[in-house]
Amino acid sequence: MARASCLCGDVTWRFEQPPRFMVHCHCGRCRKAHGTAFATYVGGAGRDVVLAATSSRTVFNSSPGFARAFCARCGSVVATGAGDEVRAPAGCFLEDPGIRPQAHIFVGSNPAWFDLHDALPRYEAHREDLPTLPDRPPLDPPGPARGSCLCGAVAYVIEGTPLRAYHCLCGRCQRARAAAHASNLFAAVDGVRFTRGADHLTLYKLPQAQHFSQAFCRTCGSKMPRLDAARGMAIVPMGGLDDEPGVRPQRYIFTDDTAAWFDVPADGLPRDATYPTA
Repeated sequence: MARASCLCGDVTWRFEQPPRFMVHCHCGRCRKAHGTAFATYVGGAGRDVVLAATSSRTVFNSSPGFARAFCARCGSVVATGAGDEVRAPAGCFLEDPGIRPQAHIFVGSNPAWFDLHDALPRYEAHREDLPTLPDRPPLDPPGPARGSCLCGAVAYVIEGTPLRAYHCLCGRCQRARAAAHASNLFAAVDGVRFTRGADHLTLYKLPQAQHFSQAFCRTCGSKMPRLDAARGMAIVPMGGLDDEPGVRPQRYIFTDDTAAWFDVPADGLPRDATYPTA
């Protein structure tokens, strides 16, 4: 049995049997929903999954016939489906699910700021006979790097010079982004400007954390920039970007918390066991 939950714990589920599959998905919709370079999903028969749904679980239809569920309190993507098939994000597992990634899908949508460095099979789309899903066009005119949510209610631009970018593998980021890691860009707090929908954001502050918070669109759950005025910084989930930001992730941090099902890529980036050392 493998248990899972959103960041705040309002939505929980468990797989009574090992999941049937695990794949890394690079489609633009998954990137926006999770705020990461890619999402990792597992699937299982409905009879093998016990979902404790509460009023916090919200569903958004991101494309025809495809629903995405998220926790309306903390923003984590959570398990979706019923009956024959349940899909669930791997980042929310609280223990080893007993399965490992089997392929990369929708690599035709992989962002230019992220490279693949493993030997898993790669598919341009879901299967070779299916096209890559088109990404939503940017909502603002060309200029500074743009970003937006899945439903189009929230959009922003990065007007300041990015300071740095990290992949964070801490346990909080795994559950918040429901993924192997967060991919965050940091800029000065006045370097990110919302062009629409700032009042459409929900901010969840993890009670036991000094700073850890997550901002997301309350309609679609997409992870959005968080403006931390107290520390003078903006934290931007890179998966929500519509343009190249002018910086690539520079290191992996909190690798001591790496999920059992994920191998940190051998891509030459520095690795820090906890906080960055440089």
